[in-house]
Amino acid sequence: MRIRVLTVPDCPNAPVVEQRLTAALGEREAAVEFVEVTDAAQAERWGMTGSPTVLLDGVDPFAVSGAPASVSCRLYRDAEGRIAGAPSVADLRRALEDAGQPVAPVTETAAVEDVDVLDGRGRLAPT
Repeated sequence: MRIRVLTVPDCPNAPVVEQRLTAALGEREAAVEFVEVTDAAQAERWGMTGSPTVLLDGVDPFAVSGAPASVSCRLYRDAEGRIAGAPSVADLRRALEDAGQPVAPVTETAAVEDVDVLDGRGRLAPT
């Protein structure tokens, strides 16, 4: 599976989505490619609807119907309706599993909590 993350330059949520992808993948090896998108033409070509956009084998599992290509920040809503700058670990795990990428089971000792954004800096949520 090819995992590609599209971001704008200096996107504060790029490290957050990277940490969450790592947590969602668990012990599985996967190459994650980060692509910096700098203009509307590139966003259109890649199918980026905001930064960060996660593509699994070229498909955005979090796509919103009718959302235009955009070189801007992107917001994600989780199952509880909370808004964040990147998909949650749980949402990424589901997307990876739906795309056919096996993920390691989460154990109590190995569980990694979601990473939230605070003033553009990633931090681990308290357990």
